[in-house]
Amino acid sequence: MTLEIITSDALKARHGFFTRKGGVSSGIFAGLNCGPGSTDQDDVVSMNRHLVADSLGVTDDDLLTVHQIHSLDVVTITAPFSTPRPKADAMVTREAGLALGILTADCAPILFVDTKAGVIGAAHAGWKGALNGVIHRVIQAMEEIGADRQAIHATVGPCISQKSYEVGEEFLEDFIAEEMAFTTYFAQGEGGRYQFDLPRFCLHKLRAEQIGQANWTGHCTYSDANRFYSYRRMTHIGEADYGRQISVITL
Repeated sequence: MTLEIITSDALKARHGFFTRKGGVSSGIFAGLNCGPGSTDQDDVVSMNRHLVADSLGVTDDDLLTVHQIHSLDVVTITAPFSTPRPKADAMVTREAGLALGILTADCAPILFVDTKAGVIGAAHAGWKGALNGVIHRVIQAMEEIGADRQAIHATVGPCISQKSYEVGEEFLEDFIAEEMAFTTYFAQGEGGRYQFDLPRFCLHKLRAEQIGQANWTGHCTYSDANRFYSYRRMTHIGEADYGRQISVITL
């Protein structure tokens, strides 16, 4: 079966933002569901993850994902880990052969690389993580193992886009409390609601760190059900659960 893998010219390392196409899951999880936190069958999720690992030329044990909790925690990886997975929302490494994977279904996966230093990173950036500093923490952790921030290139992968991300006034207030200028990432919606631009906000945070390059793949998870899982779409249409796509980088 053929997997669909989105790549970025900015990332000079083996990587992929995998869509849901391909894979062996069925029903509401149909395709390449790589999320062990879903109610999909464990052996099916494991097979999907094997397909991802194989496509990137790494072993199943070397494809690593953390237990994501919308935190600012970054784990520096030096060797494969088994269960229980560390609770964190980002990883960095300089070990060749280890593949850092981020699971998403509307939040932003961000992949990082400094090719000269041989350092990679991966982050799960929902609105809380993006606002509170997970991007800064990843870059800081990469520097601690030898990266040069001006040589770091980063790509924001498929995530929910502004037209599909409706939020309330209290959400806007959290951003205004941090910085009034953040209102630029909100558009007026209907009925006193707003629309938040998560990918553009992540790009702002990346560029504020003065890294070498930052871009977004331009894909919206909510609006393309054939290619992406989406938590928000699941809630709107009343499905019982949702799959997770995976974004991976390796040296």
